[in-house]
Amino acid sequence: MATTKTTVDRLRAFVGQSVTLEGWVYKTRGSGKIVFLIVRDGTGLCQCVVEKNDETASFFETAKKLSQESSLEVTGDVLADERSVGGFELKVSHVRVVQSAADYPITPKPHGIDFLMKHRHLWFRSHRQWHILRVRATVVDQIRRFFNDDGYVLIDTPIFAPAACEGSQTLFQVDYFGDPVYLAQTGQLYLEAACMSHRKVYCFGPTFRAEKSKTRRHLTEFWMVEPEIAYASLSDVIDVSEAFICSIVERVLRDNKDDLVALGRNLDELCAVQKPFVRMTYSEAADILRGPKAKELLERDLEEKTARIGELDAKIDELDATAKGGGKQWQKDKASAEAIDCREERSELEEQVRNIPHHLELAANFEWGSDLGGSDETIISRLHDRPVAVTHYPKAVKAFYMREDRNDDRLAECFDLLAPQGFGEIIGGSAREEDLDRLVARMKHENLPIEDYEWYLDLRRYGSVPHGGFGLGVERTVAWICGLKHIRETIPYARMMGKFYP
Repeated sequence: MATTKTTVDRLRAFVGQSVTLEGWVYKTRGSGKIVFLIVRDGTGLCQCVVEKNDETASFFETAKKLSQESSLEVTGDVLADERSVGGFELKVSHVRVVQSAADYPITPKPHGIDFLMKHRHLWFRSHRQWHILRVRATVVDQIRRFFNDDGYVLIDTPIFAPAACEGSQTLFQVDYFGDPVYLAQTGQLYLEAACMSHRKVYCFGPTFRAEKSKTRRHLTEFWMVEPEIAYASLSDVIDVSEAFICSIVERVLRDNKDDLVALGRNLDELCAVQKPFVRMTYSEAADILRGPKAKELLERDLEEKTARIGELDAKIDELDATAKGGGKQWQKDKASAEAIDCREERSELEEQVRNIPHHLELAANFEWGSDLGGSDETIISRLHDRPVAVTHYPKAVKAFYMREDRNDDRLAECFDLLAPQGFGEIIGGSAREEDLDRLVARMKHENLPIEDYEWYLDLRRYGSVPHGGFGLGVERTVAWICGLKHIRETIPYARMMGKFYP
C-alpha cells in the first residue's frame, strides 16, 4: 500500500490512511506482545503502537529495544484517539531505524538544573523546552510583524560601540585592533540618527550587559528590540508600547494556546492584558511601596509561603517513602521526579521567606530618589492585573540622553513598563533630550567624554526635533508570557555570570 510522508501536526488530514513519520523516540513502554513508541518529529508527539503479529515480526524485537532519542522512520495507519497524546496514533506496519542511540544523558529520571544547562544542546528536545522555544519564535515573529506592518524601517545597528550608552559599569570591553571598544548595550543612539531620516525605525538583535548579577531576571547576552520615533512625546511612546505588548500577547494566545496550557500558564491572566495599561508616576509608585497595600501583600506572602513549606515537607517525606519502597519501578521513578520538583519549590520558597522581611523593610523605607529595585517592581506589578507604566523617574538614576521634565528639573520624561504577576520590567523607554545645551550640560555632569559623542550631538545641531523610543527585552517578555520563574529557559543558549557552556 502506498504511504505518504507527513508530520505529526498534519495527522488530522490523514485519518484512515497510511503515513510515514520521521523522528526520534521520546519514550517507550510495553509488555508482552505490544510496544508503545512515543515519537517526536519536531512538530509534536505521536503514540505509535506496534503489535506483535506476522506483519511486524521482522522488526518487533527491534522496536521493543529502541532506546530514548534513537532516530527512526515509522509507517502505519492513522487512527483518531482522544486518549492518545495529540489526539491521534499510528497503528504501525513498519519501522526503520536510522540510528540507534545509547546512553542518552537526559533520561526520564530527575536531573538538577546545572546538569540540564550543561546539556542544553540536548535539553532542547524535552517537551517543556520545546513549548517555550515555540512561544519565543512567535514572540520574535510578532515583534517584526508589528513594526514592519506599521511602516517602521529596520536599521541594523553595530555590535561594536566606541562609547557607553547605558553606563560604563556594565560594558564588555574588546580589543579592536589595538583600540578599546565595547559590545553594544543598546542600538538606541544610532537609531536616533536613523529616525531623523526615516521618522519611524527599529533595531532588533543581541545586546550585552556585564552586570554581575545572578538573579532570575538577568542575562549577560540577550535580545532586545528598540523602536525610535521622530516627532513623538513620552505619551506617544507609551501608547506605542501598549499596542505593541497587546499585539504580542494576542498573537501568542491565538497561535500558541496549546503550548501555554502545556506549560501550566494561567490564560485568564494573559487575556486580561488589554489597553489602557495602568500609568503612574515614580512618586505615586513610591507612595504605594510605603503604604498599607505593599505591607499587606508581603505579610500575606510570608504566611502563605511558610504554610506551603510545611505542606511540601510532608509531601517530600511521602514521595521519598514511595521511591524507596517496594512498588513498581515506574512508580518509584515518578515519585523521585516529583520529590525533586518539590525540593526545588521548597528551596525557592525558603529563600523567598528569608527575603520577605528585608523586602518589607526596603518598601517601608523607600526613599524618593532611589531607583526601583527588583523587589519594588515585583510589588507594584503584583498589585495590578495588567502592565504598569511607571513614569517620570528622578533623572539622577536614569541615562544621560533622557529628556529633562520641563515642569520639574529633578525628573526625566521616561517610563518603565512592568509586567503583571510580579514579573517586573520588560520595557524601558523615554523621550530623548532634543535641546543641545541641556544635553551637553547633562553629559558634563555625568563626566562623559564629549568628543566621543560629537556625532550624536550633531543630531541636535541639525534639525533636532522631539523624539523618543523604548527597548523591550525578548527573554523577560517570554518568561512573563510563559509564566517561567527563571529567564534562563527563554533563550536557546543562556549566557549568565559564570555560565557560558555550551
